[in-house]
Amino acid sequence: MMRKRALVTGGSGVIGSAIAERLAADGYAVIVHAHRHPESAEQVAEKIRHTGGSASVVCFDLTDESATRQALDALLKDGSIQVLVNNAGAHDDAPMAGMSHEQWTRVIDLSLNGFFNVTQPLLLPMIGTRWGRIVSISSLAGVTGNRGQTNYAAAKAGLHGASKSLAIEVASRGITVNVVAPGLIESPATSGAFKAEQVATLVPMKRMGTPDDVAALVSFLASEGAGYITGQIIGVNGGMA
Repeated sequence: MMRKRALVTGGSGVIGSAIAERLAADGYAVIVHAHRHPESAEQVAEKIRHTGGSASVVCFDLTDESATRQALDALLKDGSIQVLVNNAGAHDDAPMAGMSHEQWTRVIDLSLNGFFNVTQPLLLPMIGTRWGRIVSISSLAGVTGNRGQTNYAAAKAGLHGASKSLAIEVASRGITVNVVAPGLIESPATSGAFKAEQVATLVPMKRMGTPDDVAALVSFLASEGAGYITGQIIGVNGGMA
């Protein structure tokens, strides 16, 4: 039996690689996307293959609609992609009073236009199979807002509205659309930014989450067992409100 294919954008990052590895362990043929770090994506794919999984790498700039369409058309020649994890994103923090136009547009372009550029071409092939899972990785900031992140919060909140609307459009076709909104997750970026006592104050569980905590939820949402869950924004945040 042919494996279902799963595309993970931003698959070379800390959370993206954990998701890619988990989906490969679940039996999907994983396509690890990267843009600026193809060598990191290849390392993720090689790790998956080393443990008996199926993985390949694709590189394109998902803010470039034409380049994205070309890359996806090439992938679709081998069949539909039935699991899509929109994980690619960036933040460029500043108080809005001091934020440049470039900071605003770059973050929104990557998260929100990237969501459209990747998701839209995959929809009709996915609908043709009458089974699909679309999961977008957001942030607690998109739910609650966060100081210095008006651009990032706007981009992620936009994902929430887009995902809820798309979930309604494709619900009758066996396709679910959900959003995972992590809180504080261990990474090189967060490890130096938060002291242990700060984490204990901010997070009721008194610890940061791990990339595997996020990957476990994505794994469930991509499974057969999550077939009646759609249009949801689900936090992975240790109880942060």
